[in-house]
Amino acid sequence: MKRRRFILSMLVSLICLASQQIQAKEQRPPNIILIMADDQGYWDTEVAGNPHIETPTLKQMAAEGVTFNHFYANMVCAPTRAGLMTGRHYLRTGLYNTRFGGDTLGSSETTIAQVLKSAGYRTGLFGKWHLGRYSQYQPHRRGFDHFFGHYHGHIERYSNPDQVVVNGQPVETRGYVTDLFTSAAIDFIKRDQQQPFFCYLAFNAPHSPFLLDTTHFGQPEGDKLIEKYLAKGLPLREARIYGMVERIDQNLNRLFKTLKEQGLDKETLVIYTSDNGGVSRAFKAGLKGGKGSAYEGGTRVPFVVRWPGKIPAGKQTDAMVAQIDLFPTFCELAGVSVPEGIELDGKSILSLMKQGGGESPHEYLYHTWDRYTPNPWHRWSIHGPRFKLVGHDPQGKKQQQEPAGQLYDLSADPGETKDVSRKYPEVASRLRNEFHRWFDDVTKGQVYQPAAIPLGDPLEPVVELQPSWAILTGDGLEYSFDGYDWDTLDGWKSNQSTAHWQLDVLQPGRYTVELSYGYRSEPPATGALQLAVGDQSLECELPMTTSQNVFMRTKAGTLELKQGKQKLTIRAAKPEGIQGLRLNSIWLKALSD
Repeated sequence: MKRRRFILSMLVSLICLASQQIQAKEQRPPNIILIMADDQGYWDTEVAGNPHIETPTLKQMAAEGVTFNHFYANMVCAPTRAGLMTGRHYLRTGLYNTRFGGDTLGSSETTIAQVLKSAGYRTGLFGKWHLGRYSQYQPHRRGFDHFFGHYHGHIERYSNPDQVVVNGQPVETRGYVTDLFTSAAIDFIKRDQQQPFFCYLAFNAPHSPFLLDTTHFGQPEGDKLIEKYLAKGLPLREARIYGMVERIDQNLNRLFKTLKEQGLDKETLVIYTSDNGGVSRAFKAGLKGGKGSAYEGGTRVPFVVRWPGKIPAGKQTDAMVAQIDLFPTFCELAGVSVPEGIELDGKSILSLMKQGGGESPHEYLYHTWDRYTPNPWHRWSIHGPRFKLVGHDPQGKKQQQEPAGQLYDLSADPGETKDVSRKYPEVASRLRNEFHRWFDDVTKGQVYQPAAIPLGDPLEPVVELQPSWAILTGDGLEYSFDGYDWDTLDGWKSNQSTAHWQLDVLQPGRYTVELSYGYRSEPPATGALQLAVGDQSLECELPMTTSQNVFMRTKAGTLELKQGKQKLTIRAAKPEGIQGLRLNSIWLKALSD
């Protein structure tokens, strides 16, 4: 009898425990997977009616979820990522560019990863960050438990990529980049299921260079995809882009299989989107413009959301929403409030997801971008559900009598083919005034310049000063972009031209200085550069290299740096300059006492 009572008691306890676990699981906030492609246009999917491309997994995802036909990103990538991470328009965050040091998210900004982590989520980022490459701005310092990917806007090698890091440490890889990022995300999902997770899978495809597998062991698979689209009559460039998108779709299928195998299908909200308008040209779904443009083709991107049992299947909505809306949406999903003191521009769209439609939470959406500094006269737009006002001035200069821009009736003319500003002058005037009001608001109090580069962080003892972060003065000296890690400063025609970097010395002390450069001259000669910080200076001799495009490293000496903000300046040591020099990087390494 006692044995029966004991067994019965144990069974009751086990049933209660199982019930508690099921109840706890049901009450737990959902897992969130955010998948973002790079330069994939609104039109680069079967969902948008593209007759050439094959994206069966994304098509199935749309059949099982909700498609937002009017989801807007920014015109280029880093601004979109800043808005996504903060829920704020990128100009509020101090970020203003995609390179030249302007692609750094302000250190005072709060990221959605930080919010979700504080709410008990595991957080992981796999792929492209593009919001800061130096120590204090790196994703594993801004809310992500684990980061495997790259800091910059793009990388050069897609097979066995060598410009990637894990939590700040450079690593070597084997395989195709899209597969590598997906495999890492799958491992993150499977590793620990005791708490909800936020997985941000940020592919660098189909951004240029347009590469599929190129190594000898993988190239046949890449060639198959390219040949498929060539056989459809597409040009080689388009075949490569479509092949890269299809490769993403194949990996999306791997991800969904993992969720099903792990029993996480109904506990996970999955979003698929892109960071800006497309770069492909074979089919554009009737839209005008592309990446870098304020027209619809430059800002409308794919957006499909899936959460079985929680959101309806096969729904589409024309509600006007944007990347800034994801921050408050994820907060609502996690059951947490937006942290106090944060001025959000985004609105939660969770109700739209759950209903499969509804009214837009925004009266207007705004877009603007200039390569060097925010400019309300260069490339801009403002629109509501019906009317859109667009301006594209190549000079980006204020006119005495400013043109109102081109006005389009999106409800009747989604392709933006007919300017109706003369028919509706009061609408054009009202929208332009509202754009100026908004622009003044989001730029108020901001100083747009490269962030000071931190030195002396124990987690980054060696720091590279890249040419793109330099501020150039004088005539002749110019910046040549060859892909972030290979860019150079050229044209050292005299010692009157300088390049300088803003430094933030966190730890005072001695730092060794090395230069990476390529140099040939006729007649052969040894060049020399002078580096200065405050009242200290070094002169570094530069022996010739094999060619201007063959870089070598040489030691310049040691500097004693004080704590705080300082400026490092470099110039030719001699009045005649250094003809034939290409400066690639300056390396500063903290020396232990």
